[in-house]
Amino acid sequence: MHDSPHDPYVRVRGAREHNLAGVDVDIPRDALVAFTGVSGSGKSSLAFGTVYAEAQRRYFESVAPYARRLIHQVGAPSVGEITGLPPAVSLEQRRSSPNARSSVGTVTTLSNSLRMLFSRAGRYPEGAERLDSDAFSPNTAAGACPSCHGLGRIHETSEELLVPDPDLSIRQGAVAAWPGAWQGKNLRDVLDALGYDVDRPWRELDAKDREWILFTDEQPVVTVHPVREAGRIQRPYQGTYTSARRLVLRTFSDSKSPALRAKAERFLTSAPCPVCGGGRLRPEALAVTFAGRTVAELAALPLTALAGLLSTAAAGADATETARVLTGDLVARIGTVTELGLGYLSLDRATPTLSNGELQRLRLATQLRSGLFGVVYVLDEPSAGLHPADTEALLVVLDRLKAAGNSVFVVEHHLDVVRHADWLVDVGPGAGVHGGRVLHSGPPRELAGVEESVTRRFLFDRGPVPARTVREPVGWLRTGPVTRHNLRGVDAAFPLGVFTAVTGVSGSGKSTLVDALVDALTGQGEGAGRLVTVDQRPIGRTPRSNLATYTGLFDVVRKLFAETEEARAHGYKAGRFSFNVPGGRCETCQGEGFVSVELLFLPSTYAPCPDCHGARYNPETLRVRLRGLTVAEVLDLTVESAAGFLADVPAAARSLRTLLDVGLGYLRLGQPATELSGGEAQRIKLASELQRPHRSPTLYVLDEPTTGLHPADVEVLMRQLHGLVDAGHSVVVVEHDMDVVATADWVIDLGPDGGDRGGRIVAEGPPERVAGAADSRTAPYLARALSGGASPRS
Repeated sequence: MHDSPHDPYVRVRGAREHNLAGVDVDIPRDALVAFTGVSGSGKSSLAFGTVYAEAQRRYFESVAPYARRLIHQVGAPSVGEITGLPPAVSLEQRRSSPNARSSVGTVTTLSNSLRMLFSRAGRYPEGAERLDSDAFSPNTAAGACPSCHGLGRIHETSEELLVPDPDLSIRQGAVAAWPGAWQGKNLRDVLDALGYDVDRPWRELDAKDREWILFTDEQPVVTVHPVREAGRIQRPYQGTYTSARRLVLRTFSDSKSPALRAKAERFLTSAPCPVCGGGRLRPEALAVTFAGRTVAELAALPLTALAGLLSTAAAGADATETARVLTGDLVARIGTVTELGLGYLSLDRATPTLSNGELQRLRLATQLRSGLFGVVYVLDEPSAGLHPADTEALLVVLDRLKAAGNSVFVVEHHLDVVRHADWLVDVGPGAGVHGGRVLHSGPPRELAGVEESVTRRFLFDRGPVPARTVREPVGWLRTGPVTRHNLRGVDAAFPLGVFTAVTGVSGSGKSTLVDALVDALTGQGEGAGRLVTVDQRPIGRTPRSNLATYTGLFDVVRKLFAETEEARAHGYKAGRFSFNVPGGRCETCQGEGFVSVELLFLPSTYAPCPDCHGARYNPETLRVRLRGLTVAEVLDLTVESAAGFLADVPAAARSLRTLLDVGLGYLRLGQPATELSGGEAQRIKLASELQRPHRSPTLYVLDEPTTGLHPADVEVLMRQLHGLVDAGHSVVVVEHDMDVVATADWVIDLGPDGGDRGGRIVAEGPPERVAGAADSRTAPYLARALSGGASPRS
């Protein structure tokens, strides 16, 4: 019966993906199933690495071999067998690279429907030719304004921005927008070779020369004869001149480096495009209207207002049947987004300005309208980045997905979502080698009898927050008035020497306010000493980046190997023990440890390198041993094991101790960054900061540091953060976890709602005071956390 399509369970046998220890588990279909466990316990390996990966593999098996190689492949999971598995859809937390052209409309595909409405039912000027829907998109050549290329704004610069100090000469660095190091010297030498005086104060140069140096579109090539330096032979070379304006605009538009783009932006001003007026489209598209508005004007309306306007227009006497059909579909699809509490967003709102919670709900809304049934939705912490009030709207959506005939599997830490689930799979008990077992698979209430479960204590044994003394501020940082996104002239005061939590529903302006504080302090640090921000971005995007390289621990290890007798005898330096550069690494796999195997008409697969068998190094390097271990074996140690192995090496011991302190003892030193969860990556960043001795007061700013963390891991993290405050530092966190907020010294609550209905401070003060605020959406949830109860809805 297990192979029957009517089997009500997905049955997993012998799952060994990552740290799973041959797991056997039966998971019910047509149910909301929560996977819980501490960070690194193996719950994602079970839900995503095993169940979803196997569903994807089976789907690819059904695709024509020629087409199969064009699709991003998911490797076959390490599992004995899985039966009763329907097709699967995955919604993960990954945020794509920031893109100014990506918007609410493109994520939800609502923009496609709006463009079709204008193409088929718009009011055209007399004699105008009907346009295809592509002509109403600023992201296509057919629709984009030729002046601003569909961005709606133009960037320009001025002499005052490019040369802030005209008393300096070019040699002294008058052109501040030029890059440093060799490229800046090259531009100066090229100008010198062209006959310009690079030693005269800028203000004394002729106006026409200053204009040419900064703004010319010419790119002359000239022979440069570098000044000889002692001990260096520098031959003449052909140098090309590029104006400061051209260089800044090219860096801003083309550079992949956020730091270089940010530097270039300092020398630019931004203004609405004079041709399209910020509408982003060609004049022909902006001449077409619907209900008296252009497509750009409709895209700028809040979704609730847009739905109302479209409904009124469709009900009008002069509405065509085409207009009624298209507006009906559009209004219905907008309704799904507004149901999730996102009616304040507009279609043209850029996705980089959205919070993680907003982005996750937009993707969910799209799935809700897809009409799929009989599939398994595998969701990665759908409550991440959501205020408790927003989580209630999320639960309604999850229930609707289930009611439509689907199975909903969620990897989740939020206790309200776990309590709401029909079934609970708890993995653990610990992380890494201490986890990988299913401790419970059944109704959530039955977890109360599983003593080995770490989750049990938080689900059932909650008590009121222990009485404590609220710390007094030693000073204040003031920022504002801030006018950005939905903040309108907000003034805020952040206390120093205490733990501050910034709260509010998704889209209320929390991250925007904290970003404004960081921007105001960057380069100043006034009153705070140092400024350290710890964000949610991954520590690396390739397997070459790992725990040891990111924290600097690997530098210490490589030096230790270089100091061994064997290494000195062969003349090996520290670089010999790097797997990223030629020399000591295995050249067959170039230090990767595995090779790609190309299979004709089948997806590429990866196999251990046939020469080094996954060790990453060549045999000569692996002959060198440190205390009996090769460099490959040291990289394979867990943080816990390495702490004992390198206990007498102060530089290594400090790094390892801080990693242990933030609860990462189970990770391997060489664990690739691509295998780390968001919570693990953030704690590694925090640990790399904590290992540095800071004598001056430091302001630590963290954006939702508990995202992706089990309540037990949150306790470990909070001990570290409160320890920083006790040591004289200041901590500011943007946070939704009310248990964390309840332990803060000061709370700044924004709202009362999101978007245009938010953006102001509705309450501030100690947690007890904010918990009693009348118009705060946070107050009832914070009050319940302080008393030790569940959320108001449960």
